[in-house]
Amino acid sequence: MPLEVQIAKRLRDFTLDVSFTAGSAPLSILGPSGAGKSMLLRCVAGLENPDQGRITLNGRALFDGHSKIAIPARERRVGMLFQHYALLPHRTVAENIAFGLDGISTDEKIRRSAALMDRVHISDLANRYPRELSGGEQQRAAIARALATEPEALLLDEPLSALDTHLRSQMEAQLQETFAEFKRPVLLVTHNIEEAYRLGDRLLVLSRGRVAAYGDKEQVFRHPPTVEVARLTGCKNFSRAKTISPDAIEAIDWGCRLTVTQPIAGTPVHVGIRAHHVDFLEAESQASPNDNVFPCWLVRSSETPFRTTLFLRLNQPLENSSDYHLQAEVFKEKWLHFRDRPFPWHVRLSPQSLFLMQE
Repeated sequence: MPLEVQIAKRLRDFTLDVSFTAGSAPLSILGPSGAGKSMLLRCVAGLENPDQGRITLNGRALFDGHSKIAIPARERRVGMLFQHYALLPHRTVAENIAFGLDGISTDEKIRRSAALMDRVHISDLANRYPRELSGGEQQRAAIARALATEPEALLLDEPLSALDTHLRSQMEAQLQETFAEFKRPVLLVTHNIEEAYRLGDRLLVLSRGRVAAYGDKEQVFRHPPTVEVARLTGCKNFSRAKTISPDAIEAIDWGCRLTVTQPIAGTPVHVGIRAHHVDFLEAESQASPNDNVFPCWLVRSSETPFRTTLFLRLNQPLENSSDYHLQAEVFKEKWLHFRDRPFPWHVRLSPQSLFLMQE
């Protein structure tokens, strides 16, 4: 039951110009604020019309600029969950869920609403009003309302952004359960990297209205095609790169030579490694030849409740607090284990964890 989108729409600062297909696996749409993510959803939902292009759902044209087709939003069979839920304040939870159900009997409306409230675990809230609900309860009600019309596709715009950390975890589990049962196209817009990874099977990275990367989430995270995509997916470490041999490069900004396993196609412009892939050795003697092991010195550190970010300089001691090469991220337990060791420490930049980018 594919959703196929190929549209262009002129916005104030750039043109939204995207092309992709979404099937039964949830597709996360990741990008910074102002990238065009919400406008993309509005075009699919029928709340906005593109300037040109085509949107089809199960072979049915929802929009076709050439044929002058623009199906109204209420007829598209697309459910949408807004960032702030948009529940009707003067209707109960049950009435909100049943609000869009036209052409069926009252008994069927009651039956369907009750089934959906049970499905999202809010049966005991049927007679409450939105103002009487917590943020998580409002979101569950909004999910039930979006599913009430038995849509052929589901669109979610930053569905967890208004929730605190505890509720986010609960609602992620609810969304995963909903997606597993829905088995139809789901587009999930977010600017949260971890949320995009956990909730989507596939990933589309949007930057200023253009598709910067699109495909299996693991492939996009492990081999981002550009520095921009690497940054948008959370990578902190980059260096300009120069090819030395078929399996080695010079990392110009890090001042070291690196063995790589990724085939060197063309002329790589940058090399990157994610902070959690920087590995600390107990001793330099653990390293094997061509294992990319380097002495390092700590420039500074930054802590969260569970992780520590270490700013490191390779090969020689630091000169000032901003003079570092790499960021490494480790769990607190590991940091406590080696933080008092004398310098230099030794890090390994695993050839399998390095990725090359053409631009």
